[in-house]
Amino acid sequence: MTIAFVSAAPFRELDEDLPLLLDAAKQRGIDAELANWDDPSVDWSAYDAVIVRSCWDYINRREEFLTWTASVPNLHNSHDVISWNTDKVYLRQLEAAGVPIIETRWDIAAGDDIGEHDEWVVKPTVSAGSKDTARWTSRDDVYAHSAQLVAAGRTSMTQPYIASVDDEGETAMLFFGGVFSHAIRKGAILAKGEGVRQDRDGRGENPMSREPSEAQHAIAKQALAATDEILGRSAGLMYARVDLVTAADGSPLVIELELTEPSLFLPWSNGGAERLVDAIATNL
Repeated sequence: MTIAFVSAAPFRELDEDLPLLLDAAKQRGIDAELANWDDPSVDWSAYDAVIVRSCWDYINRREEFLTWTASVPNLHNSHDVISWNTDKVYLRQLEAAGVPIIETRWDIAAGDDIGEHDEWVVKPTVSAGSKDTARWTSRDDVYAHSAQLVAAGRTSMTQPYIASVDDEGETAMLFFGGVFSHAIRKGAILAKGEGVRQDRDGRGENPMSREPSEAQHAIAKQALAATDEILGRSAGLMYARVDLVTAADGSPLVIELELTEPSLFLPWSNGGAERLVDAIATNL
């Protein structure tokens, strides 16, 4: 078996998961290589599995990236999953399926109802690493940020800022081959008053292992089951990360479903790399 773990030239050295995955594959007698998704010299058909990892430069090249995903055999996650997941409008479908998400308004304009909240987050639906995203206390700033995104031909999202994130952080739950692997606490990413920045680390500060609650497990499973139903496919996700926050009433809310190129936080996973490589081998 030969596996390609796919990254992008600017991020191969930044992806802390890649060395662990290569080592786990080697330990199991599996040939594994690193490749850049936009390298025209790569023969993708030579691999039994092509695993998308840190292709974090796709944001400004999404159509080119999706053309590539559509052309690659044995791609995981598959093209249809990636096409759906790389635009956060998928949250509408999850909400319609009964999955609890953060209250979200789309493409708001000046004067639109944005709810009675102390703070809001505005972001584009196609983004990674919290780029073009900001946390606002002023309604005028919310309207201006959304208008700027819409004027640029992008879809904007406006959500209340979930106060628990400042202390509790987010809970990232990782699933490999449909089976829960581990969970991580991600620290707050958006600081009050800093506005839009392009240099944030979407992994958050000081990640650490976390034991999810029963309620968090239930919501994560509900989100993944809804995804299977929406995409018309049985459990076929090679990897998935469900990011959750805690509402004011203590209930979990889905903030994002990462099925394309999520950080897997393998250095804090106690065997997560081995579990993913085993899932790849088993599913193939």
